[in-house]
Amino acid sequence: MDRSTLIDILNRDIESEHGAIVQYLTHAYAMGEGEVACEIEGIAREEMRHLDWLAETVVDLEGTPSLVRGKMRMEGATVSEWMRNNVLLEEDAIEPYREQIDLVGDPKVKRLLKRILSDEESHRGTFEHLAEKVGREGMTDARGTRDDRTVRLLNWGVEHEYTVILQYLFHAYMATDAEVREQLMDQAVNEMQHLGWLAEKIIDLSSSPRIEHTDVDQSREMVQMLAADIRIENRVAQAYDDATRELGDSRVVELLSRIRDQETYHAEVFQELLDELKKGRD
Repeated sequence: MDRSTLIDILNRDIESEHGAIVQYLTHAYAMGEGEVACEIEGIAREEMRHLDWLAETVVDLEGTPSLVRGKMRMEGATVSEWMRNNVLLEEDAIEPYREQIDLVGDPKVKRLLKRILSDEESHRGTFEHLAEKVGREGMTDARGTRDDRTVRLLNWGVEHEYTVILQYLFHAYMATDAEVREQLMDQAVNEMQHLGWLAEKIIDLSSSPRIEHTDVDQSREMVQMLAADIRIENRVAQAYDDATRELGDSRVVELLSRIRDQETYHAEVFQELLDELKKGRD
């Protein structure tokens, strides 16, 4: 198998993991607080780890990781049906991984695929168990239909956070400086926390999180990527700051104020890295 073909295969795997992450997080948030939701979020985190391993492998092969979100199975009117769809999504991934393990000659990649396959088989078993559990316990959708200025603003925040998670991960994979890469990964993790906080608040307000993203900056040169990251952080920090003065719900204001302060911190970290890069080129 040539390098180009292997990169294409791994990018399809990345897309599959990406879709699984969003599907599982959507289900976890929609269930509200509880043991089952936490278990599903844990599986989503394992899928995030798979995506990261696969993306790093693509970069090692001198390829570019895909940002496309793969297949999702979002049908189903009950929580039990959601879990059965999660079983099916795992099965959608298991067979291709098995085939790839037989086809791939690179021992390092083969070892990685076997590791991921083991997790996916475990996830399938977990979702089979959860489908029975939520059915017995009569668990229901915790989402509501509220649609007002507060909910729309929080969903705008979810959209932003999803976008910058992808952006910072992509920039981290492309970065050639170790410190820049580390900071981008750290801030991506922090943005994942923000997305979760916002989605959970939307559920608390009897509405439904919308996990979609806008255009992702795909700069590959570090000065350009950091400049783009600073711009987007400054823009969202200002938007969150404006919202704290417009909204009347003190709990929402407190949350947005916290996120605003962390976004400002991200911008300052990126600015320091950018200044150091420019200084090193003088």
